[in-house]
Amino acid sequence: MSLAILYSRALSGIQAPLVTVETHIANGLPSFTIVGLPDTEVKESKDRVRAALQNAQFKIPAQRITINLAPADLPKESGRFDLPIALGILAATGQIPKDKLDQYEWAGELALTGELRPIHGALAMTYNALQSGRSFVLPEQNAAEAALVKKATIYAAKSLLQICAHLTERETLPIFSGVTEARNEDSTYPDLDEVKGQTQAKRALEIAAAGGHSLLMIGPPGTGKSMLAARFPGILPPMTEVEALESAAIQSLSYGSFNIENWKKRPFRSPHHTASGVALVGGGSHPRPGEISLALHGVLFLDELAEFDRKVLEVLREPLESGKITISRAARQAEFPAQFQLIAAMNP
Repeated sequence: MSLAILYSRALSGIQAPLVTVETHIANGLPSFTIVGLPDTEVKESKDRVRAALQNAQFKIPAQRITINLAPADLPKESGRFDLPIALGILAATGQIPKDKLDQYEWAGELALTGELRPIHGALAMTYNALQSGRSFVLPEQNAAEAALVKKATIYAAKSLLQICAHLTERETLPIFSGVTEARNEDSTYPDLDEVKGQTQAKRALEIAAAGGHSLLMIGPPGTGKSMLAARFPGILPPMTEVEALESAAIQSLSYGSFNIENWKKRPFRSPHHTASGVALVGGGSHPRPGEISLALHGVLFLDELAEFDRKVLEVLREPLESGKITISRAARQAEFPAQFQLIAAMNP
């Protein structure tokens, strides 16, 4: 039977539920069908996969190809399923062995040349793959981020051909060992000592940092409100390992992704006063975290507070009290953490 089964991960809020990628090759008119509630990016993967397999000198069967992404009621988005779909076709047609496929979970977007491109949410997916006891194979650009999950077995690959060589035991992929060196977090922030004067404002910042209080600074333009706020994260306590991992996982879900250079560095988010309520709390058809979640265990700085729309400021009430935000849509609901420290500034 021409059937192959691989495992990957979807993203639902900060969770990464398991997705089983089933590939079936049957006789009939040549076709390529993807089922299982795929989004537009996933539907387009059949063209990327076809070109990548051709350019890697593999054979594409002139038969009926059916890809099922289970569970069927879970929405699938992003190009991360390109890699497991391509490997499923190769395994179902006997071009690579099937016996080791269930030991790994796969994620990666394919270029038309067969090279692997980075994906979003690698940290969240790696953490869940560790709980399942499987190794995780992903693009090398995401390897350092995924290696932040201790005890996880990570394989970093550059291309589809490199993975196929690993499965056929022609060339073994080394286990990625990302070493995150201990750094002095204080040295990476702007220094509060650089600010001359402003003794009263500095004292207020110290009290807010010690007690976890919100702070509003009022003063005419040019008195240093924004300069003081930018230096506030530097006097906060160092992040714990758990806090750093939670913050990095949230940032890996955003389009900007997570920069390994910011490991254990408290985030500082400063949205413009024209930002909408959705930009602050998150949302979208596939809910993504907003500024209050991206500032997790860090600082949310609202400059020109009086210029923000009142409805935008009202949406901050519940997250400030509960430390989380639940985003509800017609078909989906996602919950994101929102434990941040609010610093605001305005003119009198």
